Amino acid sequence: MKIKYGTMSGLCALLLAVQVGSAGAQDAAPQTLSTNVHVFDRVNEARIENANVLIEGNLIQTISTDPIETDGATVIDGGGRTLMPGLIDTHTHLSIVTAPLAAILSSDPSYITVRSVRDAEEMLMRGVTTVRDMGGNIFGLKRAIDENVVPGPRVYPAGRFITQTSGHFDFRRPNDTNRTFSGIQPKLDRLEYAFMVDGVPQLLSATRENLRLGASQIKIAAGGGYASPADPLLSNQYTFEEMKAVADAASDFGTYVTAHVYHPEAVNRAIDAGIKDVGHGQLLDRATLERMAAEGVHLSTQPFTVCSEPQLDAFSNAKLAEVCAGTARVYQMSKEIPDLVVTWGTDLFNVSADDAAGQVKQLERLLEWFEPVEILKQATGNATSLFAMSGDMNPYPEGPIGRIEAGAYADMLLVDGNPLEDLGAVTDSDNIRIIMKDGVIYKDTL
Repeated sequence: MKIKYGTMSGLCALLLAVQVGSAGAQDAAPQTLSTNVHVFDRVNEARIENANVLIEGNLIQTISTDPIETDGATVIDGGGRTLMPGLIDTHTHLSIVTAPLAAILSSDPSYITVRSVRDAEEMLMRGVTTVRDMGGNIFGLKRAIDENVVPGPRVYPAGRFITQTSGHFDFRRPNDTNRTFSGIQPKLDRLEYAFMVDGVPQLLSATRENLRLGASQIKIAAGGGYASPADPLLSNQYTFEEMKAVADAASDFGTYVTAHVYHPEAVNRAIDAGIKDVGHGQLLDRATLERMAAEGVHLSTQPFTVCSEPQLDAFSNAKLAEVCAGTARVYQMSKEIPDLVVTWGTDLFNVSADDAAGQVKQLERLLEWFEPVEILKQATGNATSLFAMSGDMNPYPEGPIGRIEAGAYADMLLVDGNPLEDLGAVTDSDNIRIIMKDGVIYKDTL
């Protein structure tokens, strides 16, 4: 008996798949055949019309416009709907989506865990089947999801944030002295959300500790942040030697480093040091974006179009306004640089439940600069090459993620309408009729 947990109509339901048969039949992977669907595979600009898709176990086996003959498959008549890859958010913080920072610092850690479990389930039920987690206490939640203890998206984990003293994610109070002088470990370090470290030896230890625990990529802060209380937005964080040590240690384990960073000077220093992904970049110039395209450095950015947040003080909101103003410029330039790989993310972090519920709706912010098909590529298959950079640390090595092709993971959405013409077909969750992850259906309203 194979037991997996799913969600339907907002409630957690138990999905039981009982496999009965001879000893030989028990070894055969279950098959699912989707018929009468129009497939957006992410590779082609148009849908593959009137197609059939065969899934065996958790992998896609065949996509064909001819009938597919199979014995014993569960058949889903798509009714002329669109079958597309599950959405991918390449900048999440699943361990702290809706938990306020004050609650993280003051609450029983188990309370934060319970909120994280709920947030992960709701994210999956919005059609987000894979996330790249960019910092936090995540490994336990990822394990529970992978073991089907709780429902949630696939997680590519970075592990703890890595920040310098006075850098992004140094949220100490003014009277909390650095542990070098006081011997007291920062609270967020003790709770396993961050490593506040300086110098090559400490950075090597932090990087290797995250890798030991299963990080698929390493995340460092290479420049200022708008939410952090002590750093100027245009500050450069970590020296070249420090960042190179992190990039070399990650490369030794077959993976890469992504950087929280906004502006050209810090980004170019990071690229010089060997960092392969820019985790924001709203203040970049054309020369730096063209360099990124030429050297295969990804831009994993977000549509920051809300220029003030009520939970921030005046210092942080002033920084946010500058980032917000740069959003339009960087998206327009990225559109004009065809070889630049851009992925979609939201950076949901300490937000309200209503803001979290609007995660997928954020795709509509991109309509100012992109056509729906371009947006859907950013939110699906553009991340395929990003995940491939995890190399030996890839937690899901069986097949590609973000595409509908033979050999890819069966992470798919069946939606009413044509999202290549009307993005609302996927941003309105009521239009998502089936959500499948790893070959298992978690929502079915057909």
